[in-house]
Amino acid sequence: MDLKTDTAPIEVLEDLLASRFSCRAFKPDPVPRASIERILTAAQKTASWCNSQPWRLAITSGAATTKFRDLMYGVASSGKLNTGDFPFPREYRGVYLERRRESGFQLYNALGIVRGDKMGYAKQALENFNFFGAPHVAIVHTDEALGVYGAIDCGGYVTSFMLAAQALGIATIPQAALAFHSEVVRQHFGLGDDRRVVCGISFGYPDREHKANSYRTTRASIADTVTFVDE
Repeated sequence: MDLKTDTAPIEVLEDLLASRFSCRAFKPDPVPRASIERILTAAQKTASWCNSQPWRLAITSGAATTKFRDLMYGVASSGKLNTGDFPFPREYRGVYLERRRESGFQLYNALGIVRGDKMGYAKQALENFNFFGAPHVAIVHTDEALGVYGAIDCGGYVTSFMLAAQALGIATIPQAALAFHSEVVRQHFGLGDDRRVVCGISFGYPDREHKANSYRTTRASIADTVTFVDE
């Protein structure tokens, strides 16, 4: 990604936020370790409650990514029940349901999956566990004792990670789906029983020619999300 030169910091941030997208098709080329470490160094500056910095990561490359992919794809394909460490949304309703549907149908339309094709939906959902072909996966986990606030801090870290990656021309996709089978993840990486899996981040260089990367989701307006209280 080429950023503008001689621009104000807010403009650089705006460019990164506007250009970042959830990548669903990656090239197989690995990201150099120096670039990964630069992303991690930048993301480590993320603010956290009491500076607890609760995030920890397990990052795969090469054969380790293939091994983890085979495991997760097999588990997801088997119909094994979800064992997430954090409650999933009870339901999507109102505008949240509308936004979810819009995002899903944008993807399906881009891939030529016709509306109502449940087998097509299911097959595409399994691509989460194929990591969309990414050469690397980061599993983000936190301490059980910190509860939901540890997970919130990890959410801030995930955003920092994605923006730092975007600044280096590296694409990302945050994946709650990889936390659906947290016990499998914990066992695979040898994580302690006190660790809670928040999400995964698949990352690498984007395949910009792939149809799955051909669309961009919309964003609500400030008027839809903010109430100004002046008196």
